Amino acid sequence: MSIKRATPEEKAEGVRLLRQQCSEYPSQWAAMKSIAVKLGRTPETLRTWVRQGEIDDGKRDGISTDERERERIKRLERENKELRRANDILKAASIFFATELDGPNKK
Repeated sequence: MSIKRATPEEKAEGVRLLRQQCSEYPSQWAAMKSIAVKLGRTPETLRTWVRQGEIDDGKRDGISTDERERERIKRLERENKELRRANDILKAASIFFATELDGPNKK
């Protein structure tokens, strides 16, 4: 079974539905359980989206989605740089060994 990642639009829709319909339920958790089923998600997933939305809106402390994305991009850029460097080293090594094998023994 593969897990389908939610798009930002799907997350926003889930949060919007919860905020809109929360007063119709005895608790926020009851609303989450009901709405999550309609969205094909777990209540915990919806809870996570709502909490992240509160962080993004400045209503709760934590790392915003934008900050998290900037950190992810920085990490990927560092990793990309390291991989390019390793690739350059491997290319140089393969050239070195190719010339060593072909060079001195040929007459």
